[in-house]
Amino acid sequence: MSMKAHIESILFSEEEISQRVRELGIQITQDYAGKKLLLIGVLKGCYVFLADIARNIDLDCEVRFITASSYGVSTISSGDVKIGMDFDFEIEGRDVLIIEDILDSGVTISALKRFIEAREPASLKVCTLLDKPARRKASIVSDYVGFACPDEFVVGYGLDYAEHYRNLPFVAILKAYA
Repeated sequence: MSMKAHIESILFSEEEISQRVRELGIQITQDYAGKKLLLIGVLKGCYVFLADIARNIDLDCEVRFITASSYGVSTISSGDVKIGMDFDFEIEGRDVLIIEDILDSGVTISALKRFIEAREPASLKVCTLLDKPARRKASIVSDYVGFACPDEFVVGYGLDYAEHYRNLPFVAILKAYA
């Protein structure tokens, strides 16, 4: 059965995402002009967004990854953040931009920001494809937002349900079938 059979509706099309990522890339390029930017992608959901946004930033960027999650295989944050690796690269004095797929409860990204801030970056900001403020538990906002997301469980463009649907080229609401 096609994955698309499990989709209730498409929220953001491939074309809409592409256009918004280009706009974000231009803004980030302007904001960090003259700086060497360190992009830290939060695996696994960020991988599609990070690849696309990095290609739209016209600066010398270093790309690194970290794992951090509070979901596991659930659709609701557990509140227990697991950071899966420490950095094998220098953070101190660097301009860091965290790339995240979705800012939902804010619990994971808040913990990750504290983790990075303890390593004394020159600056630290967050760029997220989707912002879902209805679920916010932590007091945090993203510096760069692709789209405001309704209070629905979404998949595609890197976002998953139990490790499935990441490869859809759009962001969609998943039918309540599982």
